[in-house]
Amino acid sequence: MKPVANRTLAPDFELRDADGRTVRLGDYQGKVVLLNFWATWCGPCVIEVPWFIEFERRYKAQGFAVVGILTDEDGWDSFKSFVAQSGINYRVLMGNSTVGELYGGVDALPTTFIIDQKRRIAAVHVGLASKSSYERDLNQLLESGPGTGGARGAGQPTLVARAK
Repeated sequence: MKPVANRTLAPDFELRDADGRTVRLGDYQGKVVLLNFWATWCGPCVIEVPWFIEFERRYKAQGFAVVGILTDEDGWDSFKSFVAQSGINYRVLMGNSTVGELYGGVDALPTTFIIDQKRRIAAVHVGLASKSSYERDLNQLLESGPGTGGARGAGQPTLVARAK
């Protein structure tokens, strides 16, 4: 977990979900967000999915949300059959290269950003992280509450990637 003083604003984006609705990261302001870049063909990504389903169920009422950024090249085709098998209960958006670039060039899957209530990046996990490390990060942020950690830093622009 990054100290509050070292957290940077998570870039905003506009992407579409499986129903074609436009979703922005800014829609989740005030919540702790687990933002996961993943693919259905990625073994370590698939291992994490049941954990994220559990986290969404367990922490949602406390101001938490999982948002998946799907990177499959064949788009929603792989995802729809995967959802039928896995029972994903959280929002998944179709990613694009622009969003990956905004987040520092997502070169490995899974890559997961834990975002605090003020939309700052509090932690980054590259590759398969342990369930307990995610739980530790989430509990720390959810217990600290939305009013802690200071205001958004001056001069931090709102970056937006738009879906194509």
